[in-house]
Amino acid sequence: MKQFLIALKATLVLTLLTGVMYPLLVTGLAKALFPGKAGGSLIQSHGRTVGSELIGQRFTKPEYFHGRPSAAGNDGYDGLSSGGSNLGPTNQKLADRVTADVKTFRAENPTFTGAVPGDAVTASGSGLDPHLSPEAIDAQVARVAAARGISPASLRQLVAANTEDRQVGVLGEPRVNVLKLNLALDALR
Repeated sequence: MKQFLIALKATLVLTLLTGVMYPLLVTGLAKALFPGKAGGSLIQSHGRTVGSELIGQRFTKPEYFHGRPSAAGNDGYDGLSSGGSNLGPTNQKLADRVTADVKTFRAENPTFTGAVPGDAVTASGSGLDPHLSPEAIDAQVARVAAARGISPASLRQLVAANTEDRQVGVLGEPRVNVLKLNLALDALR
């Protein structure tokens, strides 16, 4: 019985330390040192929250840049449905979905004649990625410029201003946060 009480006390103390105090300490430090990131990297526009820097959104209107497909399918960019499809490159279901997405991309961007950038028609590993490559954004410039009545050259300048470089100069690839770019477009009005 004595050993049982010792084990029970140790369990309670460790639960208090590692299950309550440590998470509270780490959360408190994160909120104090990195308040924006700890709060979800939320983006505000005109005093209201419009999204997060970390989660993509579905844009369907021609005057907006469209993000990459979501792995959540018709559910949009639902964080509860995140994750890859686990379909391999030889899977017919994946091939059919990508083929349909290429047709949709070409129909939405009829003046674009080059090869469709892969990230414009494939979901990311999480299915929630808010970024596109500069090439996938450039493929949509003509459509967005025509829908907004602005020149493609000035739109490309806006894209360049919203292109994020590699992290620490070497990690990843240049990318554009689609939500931030679309908000910058709206600010032009």
